[in-house]
Amino acid sequence: MLVPIKWMKQYVEINTDDKTLADKLTLTGSHVDAVIDYEKKVTNVVTGKILEIEKHPNADKLIVTQIDINKDEPVQIITGAKNVNVGDVVPVCLEGAELPNGLKIKKSNFRGLPSYGMMCSYDELGFDDKVIPKEARDGIAILPIDTELGKDIKDVLELDGSALEVEVTFNRPDCLNIVGMARETAATLGTKFKFPEIEIKNEQGDIKEYLNGVEIEDEDLCSRFYAKVIKDIKIGPSPLWMQRTLMDAGMRPINNIVDVTNFVMLELGQPLHAYNLEALSGRKLIARRAKQDEKIVTIDQNERSLSDRMLVIADSEKPACIAGVMGGYYSEINDDTKIMVLESANFNPKSIRETSKKLGMRSEASARNEKPMGYVMVELANKRACQLIEMIGAGTVVGGYLEAGRSEYEAPVVTLRPHRVPWLLGVDIPVDDMLKYLNLLEIESTFDGEKIISKIPYFRTDIEQEADLIEEVGRLYVFENIESAPLLGTTRVGRKTDKRNLEDYIKTILCGIGLYEITTYSFISPKSYDNICVSDHSPLRNYVRILNPLGEDFSSMRTTLMPNMMEVISRNSNRGVDNAKLFEIGSIFIPKEQPVVNEPHEKIKLCIGMYGNYDFFDLKGIIEAVLSRLGIKVSLKPVTDNPSFHPGRTAAMYVNDDLLGIYGEMSMEAAGNYGIDHKVYAAEIDIEKLLEHKDTNWKYEPLPKYPAMVRDIAVIVKDEILAGEMIETIEAVNPHLIESVELFDVYKGEHVQEGYKSTAFSVTYRNKERTLTEKEIESIHKKILEQLERKYEAKLRM
Repeated sequence: MLVPIKWMKQYVEINTDDKTLADKLTLTGSHVDAVIDYEKKVTNVVTGKILEIEKHPNADKLIVTQIDINKDEPVQIITGAKNVNVGDVVPVCLEGAELPNGLKIKKSNFRGLPSYGMMCSYDELGFDDKVIPKEARDGIAILPIDTELGKDIKDVLELDGSALEVEVTFNRPDCLNIVGMARETAATLGTKFKFPEIEIKNEQGDIKEYLNGVEIEDEDLCSRFYAKVIKDIKIGPSPLWMQRTLMDAGMRPINNIVDVTNFVMLELGQPLHAYNLEALSGRKLIARRAKQDEKIVTIDQNERSLSDRMLVIADSEKPACIAGVMGGYYSEINDDTKIMVLESANFNPKSIRETSKKLGMRSEASARNEKPMGYVMVELANKRACQLIEMIGAGTVVGGYLEAGRSEYEAPVVTLRPHRVPWLLGVDIPVDDMLKYLNLLEIESTFDGEKIISKIPYFRTDIEQEADLIEEVGRLYVFENIESAPLLGTTRVGRKTDKRNLEDYIKTILCGIGLYEITTYSFISPKSYDNICVSDHSPLRNYVRILNPLGEDFSSMRTTLMPNMMEVISRNSNRGVDNAKLFEIGSIFIPKEQPVVNEPHEKIKLCIGMYGNYDFFDLKGIIEAVLSRLGIKVSLKPVTDNPSFHPGRTAAMYVNDDLLGIYGEMSMEAAGNYGIDHKVYAAEIDIEKLLEHKDTNWKYEPLPKYPAMVRDIAVIVKDEILAGEMIETIEAVNPHLIESVELFDVYKGEHVQEGYKSTAFSVTYRNKERTLTEKEIESIHKKILEQLERKYEAKLRM
């Protein structure tokens, strides 16, 4: 916020230079980002009145003017400006004048006629484009008609002074105005603060003759509503002093009525809104919730659709204003307005913030209304605006007012125990000093011998408890004066969770094998589930929908990592990367109910994707490498009912009956949906299941003293019999003597019946205590054949 020091001096005595003031305010909690110097280098520029305008005889786009600058003779100036007329008072740059942009003025000749200077614009006088009045943005600056002629423009426009750029925190809306900063300045410097005197001198008539009433239907959204009426409105430019004050505060002058409401908003912090009374149906104002999908055309001439969570100020038929945010087009003040209602109100800040965000509308008014403000200022600001309208002759104030909601203010009482101050601040401060600091801040405080009793003023909505008062004491004592001391506390060593350590370990393994890690967004398009061919009834389609997504492609929270992996593979493949091995460890989100009420369950998954010079067994080897390092032994089962994968080339991994994950070749349809015309292999594994079944308590054994004996066995079984199940059966025959079982051949073809296959295993036997005999091996071998025949109808292949 910009705080012109010249304006602030109207309410507080400032007895120090600007830089020192900024430093002191910063030390007492009002963070000043910068001191902005408004001093402009302008010389030999005076005010002048245009007496005559004639066309240039030798140039169609130029005019010849005679300007009275309060000298013996008028000055002849030739210009191409389009916005000047006879009688206008303008800034005149005489010969030898110098402007802020470095331009130096000298006598010129335009098509045979001399020009002894030039008229200048606000821009040429060094003003920022955003504060220049609209009518003067593309032309000469036009000054009030009663401006003294021949006067130095620096005195007329007050081209000096400075402003503080202050960062106001959310909890201090009382400082988001000039009076609030003046109050802080007075407390900081120990000088006297003076609130502006508010007096309306000439009220005429009775408001009830013009306005039929004001009402509040929803007091949870509007706590106070106050209105006055002004008649005989004369729309025009505001006085130069008011325009310049607004410009120094960073706001563009519009007209006298708008400028007054903006002036009061900046001065006191309370936004106001003016309505054309003759446009209001029923001549009444009602603060109510909007109806669902109710429409209003705002002053920017855009139609807005409202919801029943938004507050509007309405007449007896329709909304006239989006409360606290923006006014309606049909009820706005225009050049033909003769009588108006001036409204000020105190709104629920949460409602204003939500409305402003939902509609994408932000203004100086909404920025203030979305912060907690005291409702006492509602009446003061309204009367102050009426006083200024009367003062500048913009209208006549009608007697009386109409209001609804709370009006009486009962100051809350907060107590402070002096012995708590050193406990929180780390320094002893005398009680008398505490009382002095609090009273300097207009927090009326007394000491009863045990505690300080403070009555909180209406403008300090942020003070609610003892710690808040101690903070006020501390900042006026100046925190910098508190001696630094080491922090006391118990130090704890931060550690990663077991799950996070497992994730890091898996990443290390996979990167060591040669895979590249990828990271993708947790938000995906609902169409992604179609792309990987997820069935209509799959639980993967039970996803969390985003209410305000960035777009359709980010409108759901993923329930699988597979679509992201396929997109990355597609992008790399289409850009000429011939082969790749990729992995991602990321979150998926499973809603606990639909519609979503509670936070969804977040699970961590590992997704592996590869293509190019790789096949199913390369992927299987990678997964087995990870599982073996984690001490997990799984059984595999074929998967034929998952449309994302190729049937017969896909396996599910189980520990007992607990599903760990799935891996295999992606179906051609799924690959084709991503524009991929080659084989893709992928896996998705539950990290939490890996953590649950991980067993890395390794037991090391000495090298065996006795030799092993190896026997091969080949049996013919039906195609659907799984080799993994057969291995488990073989190992279970004698787990003490059977050291390992490995599948080394699967054959289908000549000499093997259709629908059957030959499966060959290499069985290693070893006794750790002695050498095995041939007879013992034959006995176990025979039992293996018996078990295979009993369970799988296996026949020994001869």
